[in-house]
Amino acid sequence: MVERDLFQEEEVDRFRPLADRMRPRTLEEFRGQEHIIGMGKPLRALIESDHLHSMILWGPPGTGKTTLARLLASHSGACFLKMSAVLAGVKDIRAAVDEAHRMRAMARRGTLLFIDEVHRFNKGQQDALLPHLEDGTLVLVGATTENPSFELNNALLSRARTYLLKSLEPGDLAQLIACALCDRERGLGARALSLTPEALELIIQSADGDARRALNLLEISSDLCTGNVIDAQAVCEVVGSRLRRFDKGGDTFYDQISALHKSVRGSAPDAALYWLCRMLDGGCDPFYIARRLLRMASEDIGNADPRALEITLNAWEVQHRLGSPEGELALAQAVLFLAAAPKSNAVYKAYNSAMEDVRNGASAEVPLHLRNAPTQLMRELGYGKTYRYAHDEPDGYAAGEHYFPDGMPARSYYQPVARGLEIKIAEKMARLRELDRQFAEQES
Repeated sequence: MVERDLFQEEEVDRFRPLADRMRPRTLEEFRGQEHIIGMGKPLRALIESDHLHSMILWGPPGTGKTTLARLLASHSGACFLKMSAVLAGVKDIRAAVDEAHRMRAMARRGTLLFIDEVHRFNKGQQDALLPHLEDGTLVLVGATTENPSFELNNALLSRARTYLLKSLEPGDLAQLIACALCDRERGLGARALSLTPEALELIIQSADGDARRALNLLEISSDLCTGNVIDAQAVCEVVGSRLRRFDKGGDTFYDQISALHKSVRGSAPDAALYWLCRMLDGGCDPFYIARRLLRMASEDIGNADPRALEITLNAWEVQHRLGSPEGELALAQAVLFLAAAPKSNAVYKAYNSAMEDVRNGASAEVPLHLRNAPTQLMRELGYGKTYRYAHDEPDGYAAGEHYFPDGMPARSYYQPVARGLEIKIAEKMARLRELDRQFAEQES
């Protein structure tokens, strides 16, 4: 559905949410994103020069994506059309194109098409935009909270520049709140409200970098306060058990998992514990975390300390049997152990190397001497005939025995590192290789 937006000409509607009423009308009112709209920065230069180009605005909710699109249209004098990719389709894109042609013919104005949640468009819908971006009929401004590299077609990305928006800093949120309290026309200024420092801090903390959330919290808190002072108690009633931004399945979700994994790998237990708590506080499924910790135990610690896998499995079992909060404490114990344990990716590298050989090689037969021979026919065919039983050999090792397929040279996938238990594993393997060498010399 295409929506013509005449936001500049509308009178203030008191029934609109405070966050919408307080939407910045000029660059001077805009807060945050100094890295792209600060003086001399690329997007500010674009806005001030009235030279529009298609772009993707990528960032968390409440960081000003829609507002920037409106400011672009306002400064350039372009017709502003808005649609949501959740509700719109190819039919709506055609309607936007028709409107753009009409505005160019009647008013000699360009058209900026703002598509919210643009990543929700499928490939066909994204492709439908391409010819109209190519010939200049439309200037696209797409807003997304998801990584455009994964969610948008390369053809569309090649025709649009991507700008990364960041969560607002506490100082930016404080300025927005102050403006809303003072503005008599659009904000709460007519009510002469004030905010205690504790209430302000609580709103900023709970907003978690989201301007829309901050103003929504302020508005609801103002409705609950009995006098002219909004205190921390009023804000607490609104905030309740509100969770921090986590967005399961989205970028924030995977970024925090990545931060946890890298903290464990980097032997930083305090940072690893912080990211674990961030994820749990945000509502992440503890069993998902447990599964990822098991991966870390094998990928980044392996045989340098085999207890890592056991402790992590035990933490998963505690979570399963006891639930919260005992289970989360067990996960914390596992995270701290993994982060403090000696590190080795030898198992991970060995597995990948062996799998690459298997996938790239032929389906080699199992050598006869390694096959079982449970029947007379198998024994007559030579199954297991020359097999050497390791336990009957000196040191329990059949020196010189070959276990790879016939004709395939022996591989050395597993290379223990000089940390933890793998130091001793490496010493044993070196001793066994020496026995193989001595056996080969005797045979020759």
